[in-house]
Amino acid sequence: MDPSFLVLQALSGLASASSLFVIASGLTIVFGVTRIVNFAHGSFYMLGAYIAVTLVPRLLDLSYSPATFFLGVLLSALLVGLIGVAVEVLLLRRIYRVPELFQLLATFGVVLIVEDLVLKVWGPVDIAGPRAPSLRHGVEILGQRFPAYELVLIAVGPLVLGLLWLLMHRTRFGVLIRAATQDREMVGALGVNQARLFTLTLFLGASLAGLGGALQIPRIPANAHMDLSVITDAFVVTVIGGMGSVPGAFVAALLIGQLQAFGILIFPKVTLVLVFALMAVVLVVKPWGLFGRPEAASGRVMPPEGIPGLRRFRPAETALAGLAIVALLAVPLLGDAYKVKVATEILIFALAAFSLQFLVGVGGLVSFGHAAYFGLGAYAAGLLVTGPFKAPMEVALIAAPLAAAVGAALFGYFIVRLSGIYLAMLTLAFGQIVYAICFQWVEVTGGDNGVVGVWPSSWAAGRTTYFYLVAALSLTAIVALRRVIYAPFGYGLRAARDSATRAEAIGLDVRTHRWLGFTLAGAAAGLAGGLYAFLKGSIDPTLTGIPLSIDFLVMVLVGGIQTVMGPLVGAAFFHALKDAVMPLTEFWRLLLGIAIIATVLAFPRGLAGAAEALRGRKVAPKPVEASA
Repeated sequence: MDPSFLVLQALSGLASASSLFVIASGLTIVFGVTRIVNFAHGSFYMLGAYIAVTLVPRLLDLSYSPATFFLGVLLSALLVGLIGVAVEVLLLRRIYRVPELFQLLATFGVVLIVEDLVLKVWGPVDIAGPRAPSLRHGVEILGQRFPAYELVLIAVGPLVLGLLWLLMHRTRFGVLIRAATQDREMVGALGVNQARLFTLTLFLGASLAGLGGALQIPRIPANAHMDLSVITDAFVVTVIGGMGSVPGAFVAALLIGQLQAFGILIFPKVTLVLVFALMAVVLVVKPWGLFGRPEAASGRVMPPEGIPGLRRFRPAETALAGLAIVALLAVPLLGDAYKVKVATEILIFALAAFSLQFLVGVGGLVSFGHAAYFGLGAYAAGLLVTGPFKAPMEVALIAAPLAAAVGAALFGYFIVRLSGIYLAMLTLAFGQIVYAICFQWVEVTGGDNGVVGVWPSSWAAGRTTYFYLVAALSLTAIVALRRVIYAPFGYGLRAARDSATRAEAIGLDVRTHRWLGFTLAGAAAGLAGGLYAFLKGSIDPTLTGIPLSIDFLVMVLVGGIQTVMGPLVGAAFFHALKDAVMPLTEFWRLLLGIAIIATVLAFPRGLAGAAEALRGRKVAPKPVEASA
């Protein structure tokens, strides 16, 4: 291969790495100080691009020069920083004390709102930005021409790194950022105004995201899908480098940039897998990332983000649950075909959400990639039915949970070795690996076109019959999982969640318990995926993607993470809300985002948790002994 071509490929990787570092540095600083996994960071990046394509051309009309171009880029970044301040003051400041997962849910609501606001203000058509004056030409390097603007981007990364180093080591604000990254509670105990620190940190982080977006306008047009396309890579860089470490983010961005630049040449069919495989390897070998370190203990006892105590249904609750089941089973008798379809989907998603609650609420294992096992079940069922085996639906529905269980057991072996945000990010990495395989293994999975013709057996082809089949399997699986929660194994998972050290001291094999729990939850999600494949008649990579994983988390959190049956309420509420809102307006994401944020603010324990509070029950009732 021509050496000059390799040099230009390396330079292209450096330009991408530099841009990615600018974005990820803001994300890692915000997380280091506030401990918020900010999904809205990608929205700030997108806003930076849109504001720049609006502002920069107007400034260039006044003075057509490189200085004017970059002045417009900086102004766009500062405006995005002010938007970040508004988000912090109006929303994030109100939820710093709620569980971290609810903070994530609130930022996801911001993502939905910003996406529709962008569509409303700028429209759905991509907007190309102006090219930088005097930087439109190519520079000859080893006989090959390389864009001059790309060379400027290569220099931006080290420049931002240097400025951040000066900020962190030569200013009081920077010292407070570094101190809060190590021990936020101690910084507050020393009398530092944490509200002001958080606001300035959000301004800095959002400005860096906006700067990253504004710098892209000569390369890519501003579009309404920029947010989700960049946030995943930014998370990867942040996690590989170490959450809260700016130098770590710089090194990780360099690794990712070069891996993407040369991976497409060496492994063209698995380019999407490489990045997440690197993230998974780093987290397995170095659980806190390349430059990260464990969070200092604050001495404050935090309640577990899960079910604090178990109790049996009271007679009135048993009767209410029975009535709900009867009403659900009566849908085919009282509703039309569309209502039957919606009810079927709710049952399937209720099973998937309940399996995630089994992980999060019982085991304390937060998964950002739970859709991977839902998708594995769907693909196992779909490929068995449509592939060379031509298996019947009955065999496919048996294979679906088995395939998902195998995938969950394989990934879970490594996942349960970690804890906290790094465990969640490793689930994201493995989930994206599954997505990448489904997307790029075209010969088997059909790629982004997916597979069609996944139909149920003739006896179950009717919509009503299939509804009752789904109801029977989903409710049976939910009841079985609920029995496991109340069994000694479930108590062991809760003990490992609350205090792994104490659980091990009394002889509990914590890692094995978590691994088995992870596998069981994956199997249940796989069954839900298999049922969904036959309902839709097709499968595609979106069934394994991040948006669906986030939907499952939303169902769990909206329903109530501290209740056993909350996810069933959350699944019904969230899916019914989407079904009701989407047909009303093309800006359904805006209404859905507002509804999610309102739920977080009004019901921080979820809908089911709020219902328990209204009935005057204690937040953490005394556990009762469960029968074997």
